[in-house]
Amino acid sequence: MNLAKPRIDIGFATNHAPAALAFWQNEIGLRFDHTQPIRRGYKQHRHDLCGSILKINQVYEPLPDNPPSGYLELLIARDGLTAPQPMADPEGNRVSLVPRGMYGIERIGIRLGVRDVAAHRRFYTEALGLPLGEANANGAETFLAGDTVLIVEPAADAPHDAAFEGKGWRYITFQVFEVDREHAHVLSHGGREARAPVTLGTTARISMVRDPDGNWIELSQRASLTGSLEPSHG
Repeated sequence: MNLAKPRIDIGFATNHAPAALAFWQNEIGLRFDHTQPIRRGYKQHRHDLCGSILKINQVYEPLPDNPPSGYLELLIARDGLTAPQPMADPEGNRVSLVPRGMYGIERIGIRLGVRDVAAHRRFYTEALGLPLGEANANGAETFLAGDTVLIVEPAADAPHDAAFEGKGWRYITFQVFEVDREHAHVLSHGGREARAPVTLGTTARISMVRDPDGNWIELSQRASLTGSLEPSHG
C-alpha cells in the first residue's frame, strides 16, 4: 500500500460530543484541529494525534446498541512513563498512555482482537501490504503502517461481522495516493468491499473495506495530502 501519510487515523461516533471532546482535549491533551461537516446530522471533530488524526464523529441520531468491533484500544506513546496508564473516555473507548518504544510504538498503536491471527496476517500483509513488526507474547503479532503499530491478538469474543455504526472504536483510516487502485488490490487479495470509492466534494475520495472479522477500514485519498482527487485508471 502506497501511503500518502505514514500513519493511521482512528475514529468513533458519539451522541455526547461535549463530554468526549473535553476528555480528549483536556485529559489526553490532544490539539483540536477543525470540525468538518460530513452530512446533515453528522459532523467530524478532528484532533492531532501524534501526527495521526483522531476523528470524533458527532451523530445526532441515537447510535444503535451493536456489539463492539475488534478495535480494542488506542495506545499513545509518551515520554517519562515507566508503565502503561490505562484509561477510558466517557464513551468507554479504551486508551492507554504507554512508555515510548513499548511494542515498538513511537507515536500510536492500535490493539485489535481477532478470531484468527493467521487470517489477519494474510490480510494485513497481502491485501494491505504492511510489513510485520516485532514479535509479541500471548500469540499477538504486530504490523507497521508507517510509524503506527497494529497489535493483532487472539480474542475469544472477537466479532465475526463487525458493524460500522455503534459505540466504541469503529474504524481506522489509511491515507493513500490512489484510492481506486488500493481498493481494487484489497478486494483481489481477500478483502471485502463495504463501500465503493466515492468523491466527497473537493475534500477526499474514499472507500471502505472490511477485514476477515468484518472490521471497517477506510481508504482515503485526501486532496490536502495528494493534490488530486482524480480516480486512477490503471
